[in-house]
Amino acid sequence: MKIIGRKEEIRQLQAFYESGKSEFIAVYGRRRIGKTFLIDEFFNYTYSFSVSGVLDGSHAEQMLAFTQALRKIGYQGKTPDSWMEAFFILSELLEPTLSDDRRCIIFIDELPCFDTPRTGFVQAFSHFWNTWGQKHPQVLLIVCGSATTWMIKNIIDSHGGLHNRITHEIHLRPFTLNETEAMLQSMEIHWDRLSILHIYMVMGGVPYYLSLLQKGESVAQAIDRLYFSANANLQSEYKRLFSSLFKEPEPYLEIMRILSTFKKGVTREEIIKAFGKTDNGHISEYLQNLIKCDFIRYYFVKTKKIKKTNGLYQLTDFFTIFHNTFLTKPINDEHYWSHNLQTPLMNTWLGLSFERVCMAHIPQIKKSLGIDRIGTEYYSWRSKESENGAQIDLLIERADRVINLCEIKYSATPYTIDKAEDLKLRIRQGDFVAETGTKHAIFPTLISTYGIRSNPYSGNIQAEVTLDDLFL
Repeated sequence: MKIIGRKEEIRQLQAFYESGKSEFIAVYGRRRIGKTFLIDEFFNYTYSFSVSGVLDGSHAEQMLAFTQALRKIGYQGKTPDSWMEAFFILSELLEPTLSDDRRCIIFIDELPCFDTPRTGFVQAFSHFWNTWGQKHPQVLLIVCGSATTWMIKNIIDSHGGLHNRITHEIHLRPFTLNETEAMLQSMEIHWDRLSILHIYMVMGGVPYYLSLLQKGESVAQAIDRLYFSANANLQSEYKRLFSSLFKEPEPYLEIMRILSTFKKGVTREEIIKAFGKTDNGHISEYLQNLIKCDFIRYYFVKTKKIKKTNGLYQLTDFFTIFHNTFLTKPINDEHYWSHNLQTPLMNTWLGLSFERVCMAHIPQIKKSLGIDRIGTEYYSWRSKESENGAQIDLLIERADRVINLCEIKYSATPYTIDKAEDLKLRIRQGDFVAETGTKHAIFPTLISTYGIRSNPYSGNIQAEVTLDDLFL
């Protein structure tokens, strides 16, 4: 197999394959994340039946694609008149092939595409599984879809014929830094880890985007080619991405634009105000869908008592952050990135994106701190009393009555804490203890690229996490 990373998903698929009973597996995740590649490589294309929906296709086109797939396994009749007939034909073709010593693997890719209006696809599909698929222990049915919200609503959390029928679900997420490094090495791209961090900040761990990188080019050259050149591969990807996920992408694009204007997290009420429309109940649905698609996160703010309604929404998708920072206005310079290194805008983006990278690698941070086997909660904190509105992006509260108060700092060299910075950190720590009333011990912790430079003001830092630790 040529699969990079995905160790847990491979373990799961192997267990499902060997379970000895009928299995219905739903694999979902954003466009370009590698769902089809994972399934094809794991099963080595040894399907009893496979078909893929046609993106933006009509009902006639979807039915034609399904019929052609039926013909590959022996069907010789006309195009079915309905989805009920199509799935009945499929069950008839597969029935004689069922054998106790081999799996009958059915793979339906881009499943949401088949569900065109008023064609009864979901009803027919659920009937096929309920009356035939689940009754045969040899059957292993895998469905994939980039339209994450459709997959969750109609398959995973279905209240209709597929209610509680899914046996397993796999939410395929972006690569970690470790997996990104492994993929680049497999492509013979041997960048240092700071360069890998930079490209991760631009693309996130999306395998398809990473596959567009080329051996022998620098990060700056890659970004110029993929985003700012005359035929840039990823210049139009942003809108395509949201169109593939949502039937009506406009409100989602607007929420992403709003969130991109806030460096820190914002409340639901702040989003509604910026949205400029009366909340009709859809805002919460939009936000939940964006969370499910790995674009934003919802996290709690530490007060004397964490309130479930006291949470903040924050944009976490690196591809989106990059787009909304640099690509919302026309740029005519094909070497824009190379010409603007070290500018204030780029330096601000580096600092913001590094914070997001750290938030995406909490397990690695815990492992580096030696607390991966200790019960923890992590959250943020906003001062309600200090004049400057101090905020701490990451606090890790541990079951051993310690809180790691994390300062996240991007720097191309070891980070230096001077007298003013030391005072600022101590005041912030004092305000946090006073406002929250915590009785836990506080361990000031620095998460940085290359660690801390030792000087008279570095002694307050009790623990360190570096860029190398994020690659664990």
